[in-house]
Amino acid sequence: MKSDAGFANVAGIELTLLDCARYFHKAAGINGVAQIARDIGAKAIPRKLAKVAAAYENSAVRRLGYLLDQADHERQASALEPFVKQAKTMVPLDPAVKLIVAALDKVHEKDAKWKLIINETVEIAE
Repeated sequence: MKSDAGFANVAGIELTLLDCARYFHKAAGINGVAQIARDIGAKAIPRKLAKVAAAYENSAVRRLGYLLDQADHERQASALEPFVKQAKTMVPLDPAVKLIVAALDKVHEKDAKWKLIINETVEIAE
């Protein structure tokens, strides 16, 4: 990107989405990432998103896939589905919500498609 001060490297949409999913606590929480996924997710190139996702933790990729699904960005979400097959266990959608592990299985809904325990309601503004 060219600016008045010269050239600057900037992250692409795919990298931005994955970074937000990985560092959601710095991106206004899981709802902040959900809003980002809704706002720019459609611009992500599915093949590129899947390629970049290979360098990320599987749980962050699955969280992003779930949030892209919630935002109705089906092509982008489906590009991340192969990562679910690599997952051995379910993880919480929002690991920042501290609950007793035994309670997670009983209290919260599970998303089998993304192998996530939905322990937080995702709110996306229109």
